[in-house]
Amino acid sequence: MYEFIIGDVVALKEDYVVLQNNGIGYRIYTSTNSIANIEIGKKSVVMYTYFNVREDGVYLYGFTSEEEMSMFKLLLLVSKIGPKIGLGILSTLTPNQIKLGIMNNDSDVLCKAPGIGKKTASRIILELKDRIDTNVEMELDLEEIKGNDYDEAINGLMFLGYSRNEIDKVLRKIDTSKMSTEDIIREVLKKLSKH
Repeated sequence: MYEFIIGDVVALKEDYVVLQNNGIGYRIYTSTNSIANIEIGKKSVVMYTYFNVREDGVYLYGFTSEEEMSMFKLLLLVSKIGPKIGLGILSTLTPNQIKLGIMNNDSDVLCKAPGIGKKTASRIILELKDRIDTNVEMELDLEEIKGNDYDEAINGLMFLGYSRNEIDKVLRKIDTSKMSTEDIIREVLKKLSKH
């Protein structure tokens, strides 16, 4: 129904953004990857949208990139995967990481997403193998490069009550390559306390 909405960002929540367009505030459910690309007050943001009508309500899902929107639609084609699980996968993995996981039959990559076990990961691979395009940018997986200290720091900060979105925004500005888990947490907390 809606291909995209261009509007001003008036609110950012854990799993949605409120985009104002012509005096209407659209609640658009999105991934943490898309939330990390926008900030409150940003003008004329383009969000590619997917309109979903269910028994329990009407929902609008959206993403800041067409690539993420395309992957979301592909994930919805997999049996037993709904919008919530699709968002969970796209909040944990980039579209490229998902494609690589599917192309390499690597269910472990897909299992990193919340609610995705071996069975579901295998179903995603089986049902999407012939549907994904094989043009994949070989991106460096930051978390793999940075190792366990990086992962442990993120988990520790989330345990303290910070959202993945808040943590990611700060981590992008810090060189964590030679830092221990404790150093990363200390540095992120220092920056978060200034906000």
